[in-house]
Order: sequence, then C-alpha cells, then structure tokens
Amino acid sequence: MLGRNLCLENESGQRRKLIITETEAYHGLDDLASHASKGKTERNKLMFGPANFWYLYLCYGMHWMLNLVTGERDNPSAVFIRATDEISGPGRLTKALGIDNRFHGLKNSPLSKLWLEDSTSKPLDIQRGPRIGVENAGPVWSKKAYRFWFSKVSSLG
Repeated sequence: MLGRNLCLENESGQRRKLIITETEAYHGLDDLASHASKGKTERNKLMFGPANFWYLYLCYGMHWMLNLVTGERDNPSAVFIRATDEISGPGRLTKALGIDNRFHGLKNSPLSKLWLEDSTSKPLDIQRGPRIGVENAGPVWSKKAYRFWFSKVSSLG
C-alpha cells in the first residue's frame, strides 16, 4: 500500500490524491495489538473479511482511524493508514480529508468516493519499526516491526 494514491472525491466532485507514506499492519487473531485478537465483535466484524473494504473506528472519542481490510474471509487483517505526503498523523489525515464513519464498510472503489490507485511514484527508502501506541499488546506484539514508512520517491513515468 505504501506509495499508492489515497483518493477522495468530496461532495462537490473535487478529487484529491495523496501518496500513502506510512502504514501499520494488523494480522490475524494472534496479533494482540489488533482489534481482532479477542474474536469477532460488532466493532471489528469487517476485519474478518472479505478484503478491500474500509474499516474505520473512533479513537479517544474524537479521531477517526482509517484502515483497509486486507485478509481473506475469517482471517482478520487490515492496514492502518497513518500518513501521506501532505498530511502526517492518522487523526489529522481523516480530519483534513473529512473521512469519518460514512465510509465504514464501503468498498475501496471510486464509487464509494474513497479509493486507492496506483501512483506514478515509487518509494525508495522503505523503513520498518514497531507500531505506535500499542504498548498494551505486551512485550512481543508491541515490538513487532509492523509499521512501514518512507520519505523519498522516484518517478515511474
């Protein structure tokens, strides 16, 4: 997902494309940092598939967090979008773009007005490290290098 365009069409038909520069992965029932680690609930049921649907949740009662479900049915996995080339921070990102629970459960598609598409740029310096804010997942899962980011791109065109 790194380097792809996050695309949004607003109510007046204006389109915006931002390059995804930072993500985190959440994979399976064993991942103690994942919402799915305690089994399927009303909140996380979208994570259990199928893939390619937006999963949003409210953090601290004020910030919408944007995730895309990536696993097959009954394999709860998602990628959390943390930053783009123009906006750093997951709460700032959704606020700046007006992304909220209206997109929860919608397919990653231009028809939903929120979608991903290939970019003409390629990440050059992909780095990885521990996810942010998951210390409660314990010493193993909080240190997994499931966060990915980059700051340099090259043009593919």
